[in-house]
Amino acid sequence: SSLEVHLMVEKPENHIKSFINAGGDIIIVHYETSNYLDRLIQTINEANVKSGIALNPATPLSAIEFLINKIDILLLMTVNPGFGGQKFIPEMFTKIEKARKIIDNQKKSISLAVDGGINLDNISNVVKAGVDIIVVGQIIFKSANPEMTTKKIKNLLN
Repeated sequence: SSLEVHLMVEKPENHIKSFINAGGDIIIVHYETSNYLDRLIQTINEANVKSGIALNPATPLSAIEFLINKIDILLLMTVNPGFGGQKFIPEMFTKIEKARKIIDNQKKSISLAVDGGINLDNISNVVKAGVDIIVVGQIIFKSANPEMTTKKIKNLLN
């Protein structure tokens, strides 16, 4: 099993080493929270830890053009971060499709992940748009029967 650390914090550079030392296998930082993103990604990679960048819905993909080949995961936030239970922003389908094309043009294997507003109605279309990893929360934990909901998700993905 692996420990994925998604740092939704200001100045993640103050926390990176702690999470590397704690055994984080994957560390994802938000593009919008650091002026030192290139150095942060380098620190993570030099520690033999997988690195990722999360982009908020309003941040364009062009923002990480210069870093895409240095990361292992691109995480697209499909809601505005900070509050659970928000609705998936429909315009994110286009962003997911564009991100998939950018990733497919790289020489390196990069996973495309999404986080926010995923439900039983949109999960199939999210996968069709080109996503490798789907982060789910409310859909399971607010469900009357989390086990059954998890089975439904797995069925939709297979």
